[in-house]
Amino acid sequence: MLKWVLLAGIVGVLAGSASALFLNGLEYVTDTRLSHGWLLWLLPFGGAAISYLYMKYGGKSGKGNNLILEQIHKGDGIVPLRMAPFVLIGTWTTHLFGGSAGREGTAVQMGGSLAEWIGKWFRLQAPDRKIVLICGIGAGFGSIFGTPLSGTVFGLEVLAIGLLSYEALLPCFIASYTGHLITTAWGVTHVHYAMGEVPDLQPMVLLKVVIASILFGLMALTFIKLTHAMKAWFGKLFKHAALRSFIGGFIIIGLVYVAGSRAYIGLGIPLMQQSFEEAASPLAFIWKTVFTAITLGAGFQGGEVTPLFVIGSTLGSSLAALLQLSVPFLAAIGFVSVFSGAVNTPLACFIMGIELFGGEGAIYLFIGCIISYLCSGRSGIYSAQQLGIGKPK
Repeated sequence: MLKWVLLAGIVGVLAGSASALFLNGLEYVTDTRLSHGWLLWLLPFGGAAISYLYMKYGGKSGKGNNLILEQIHKGDGIVPLRMAPFVLIGTWTTHLFGGSAGREGTAVQMGGSLAEWIGKWFRLQAPDRKIVLICGIGAGFGSIFGTPLSGTVFGLEVLAIGLLSYEALLPCFIASYTGHLITTAWGVTHVHYAMGEVPDLQPMVLLKVVIASILFGLMALTFIKLTHAMKAWFGKLFKHAALRSFIGGFIIIGLVYVAGSRAYIGLGIPLMQQSFEEAASPLAFIWKTVFTAITLGAGFQGGEVTPLFVIGSTLGSSLAALLQLSVPFLAAIGFVSVFSGAVNTPLACFIMGIELFGGEGAIYLFIGCIISYLCSGRSGIYSAQQLGIGKPK
């Protein structure tokens, strides 16, 4: 017990500090891009430069979150410490020039690589190394979103679909909560959203939420398939990693002008905030999906989760009028449900929903996360995630 209080606490301090540095830098580069629109034209060059550095010096770091999951499952390699600065600078570059990506991948990779370093420093054996890597995932996730409880469960649940091992539960909680406290202590504040008035539990309301949840699951499946297809397509057509990002950057620039808006590049936080205030455009979630799939497929650095939040909230917001439900209510359910289906972590997403929106709408959040998970197929955004117990195709 004392050993894991120490080890998980150290992982939490390091991961929380790294998340604070990342979030403050992310805010700066985003503001810089918004103030200087011409930076978008440098996206191909920035992406090519980062991809070249990864190819030349990154080693296995380019495998991202999948490398950490593989090491937890197999333990036959290493998670290099260089992954942390590489993904930090790479994600800043993506957002400075206008790629559509998230932030959880960066936090998880920094947390995992720092946890691996701690494990080496303390000369941990294989079973303890596995636990400390799980702590790195939980600390990174919990600190980046300000949701330590969902970070704890995410660190355990993301490893294998349908299986949840409790051996790392307490260490992961310590790491995640410590990471959250440290990030907050560095002055970072997290944006929270209001679910609005929650309707009474009635059969018709339940039916509408079920219908919406099925659509959220299908949207998650669409995101998974399109993102994997884009990675395969870019990899097949452009063998050189830098060339993939260079071409992908120009495609994104072209899409900005086709869409007639820059709302779909970057994190998409303003678009998400708007989706809680008024009905979103019926095409908003489609555009964000396309922008993100091409950005990640072309090899730009960043995560998938924040774009999934945007896709889910805008889809829910646009469905609200059709289903005659409140806009913020359905946006909140979509926010966590599409994420649940795409990452195969329904429990973590349900807990995140409670942490972000409160417990009043818990039953609806639970329905959304579970049904979306069941309707999103057997694959997920992380190819190294194992299929533990059978999930519907």
